Amino acid sequence: MKSADRPNKESRVLDVLGPTVEFLVLPSEDDACYCVLKGTIPPGVSVPLHSHPDDESFFLVSGRVQALEQRNDGFECTNMNAGDFRHVPQGVRHAWKNQSNEPAIAIIVTTARLGRFFQEIGRPVSPDVSPQAPSPTDVQRFVDAAARYHHWLASPDENAAIGIKLFA
Repeated sequence: MKSADRPNKESRVLDVLGPTVEFLVLPSEDDACYCVLKGTIPPGVSVPLHSHPDDESFFLVSGRVQALEQRNDGFECTNMNAGDFRHVPQGVRHAWKNQSNEPAIAIIVTTARLGRFFQEIGRPVSPDVSPQAPSPTDVQRFVDAAARYHHWLASPDENAAIGIKLFA
């Protein structure tokens, strides 16, 4: 892949297959540091079911979103509103659904490692431009990077079972 096809470390807003992340504190090369992002899930968009070896904490600044976490007996679905906080420990399978008519915007505190993952897979975008649908190449780059970073990704059927439709 040519370097022009990948975001550089200074790219602040990245499209991550629909949702966007904006770096407020860039990840360092030191895994002991943290990364802070502003995450935006557009109306009607979901973050599919996944897990990773990184903790994440979310403070919902505006909008509404459903947070789904897998438990021993199924999924816990929590409706989050502006002002709500949620911590997702490493390894927990989770997803996000914005079924409202407004963007859901959260401040996310996570590891530098997960921040570097976003830098690797995200497409630089302007904050005021709506993201375009991902290409098959974008999706494959995401899947390949997820494997390298030891992320688990749910299948289309597993996502459909919780009401999330993946890209056509």
